[in-house]
Amino acid sequence: MDKIYFKYEDDIINPCWDNVFKAIFTKDTPESRGALEFLLSAILGRILSVVLITANEPPVDSLNERQIRYDISCKFDNGDLCNIEMTLSPDSFEPVRLEYYSSKLFTTQDIRGKDKSYNDLKHSYQIALLVNDPMYKDDVFVHHFKHYDEENKVSLGGRSHIIVIELAKLEQIAKKPVAEMTALERWAVFFRYTPDKDKRELVNEIIEIEEGIAMAGQVLLHISKDERERARLTSEYKFSVDLQSKEVEAKRAGIKLVAQNLLNAGDSVEKIVMVTGLSRNEVEGLPRSNP
Repeated sequence: MDKIYFKYEDDIINPCWDNVFKAIFTKDTPESRGALEFLLSAILGRILSVVLITANEPPVDSLNERQIRYDISCKFDNGDLCNIEMTLSPDSFEPVRLEYYSSKLFTTQDIRGKDKSYNDLKHSYQIALLVNDPMYKDDVFVHHFKHYDEENKVSLGGRSHIIVIELAKLEQIAKKPVAEMTALERWAVFFRYTPDKDKRELVNEIIEIEEGIAMAGQVLLHISKDERERARLTSEYKFSVDLQSKEVEAKRAGIKLVAQNLLNAGDSVEKIVMVTGLSRNEVEGLPRSNP
């Protein structure tokens, strides 16, 4: 593989866009497959070989059917299963959502047949990389979840795992010498800071010593410089953000309508603030009906 280097003037597309993340790791090239194996090995803490990859999304020409999230489903050479996805901002229901899809991934395994038992079930991993708005109010960068009896401090020892990686908590990690970072921390810095021109030297230093990240960087650089590919990915991202924004604005309009009706009914500003979650200024700025 040719040595790569991100120049300061390079306009690098954001690898944290979920569709760009998917594009980096699902291309039919040795670099893309190798990068995915290195990434998952860094997350799971052991050397892995991916034998099957499925990019879960509608066809490229079906933009109207696209969803905001894109996940990558993998099967390892030992039969273990994995879903990995990049999410810009987690919803309030994100923990339950992860639990739901973790359960679905685990239960897709077929152990029917007289020569099979529950002990034949393979491990499954639901992995979420979250870019903005930390989900947990702590400084922990990676959370690992398994079934656990918290009161008695006993693990079920099951084979279903949820791993949450919060890229918004990288400020202190990014200040560490690259040699002292873990492989996963280097990957996280790559995702978070590659588009930031002021962090290019840090990213290039990471690429210099991490073969898998160099592979991902090569694919990302190609995508960024390929005008057609860049235009396609940017269009997909714009569509997703537009759709999300319309949903948010519709929700806000509905809340304001409720607030307006309460105000017209004579409810106090304090009560309306408590019921709707709007600020006092927002409620006081609503037009009042004539008595």
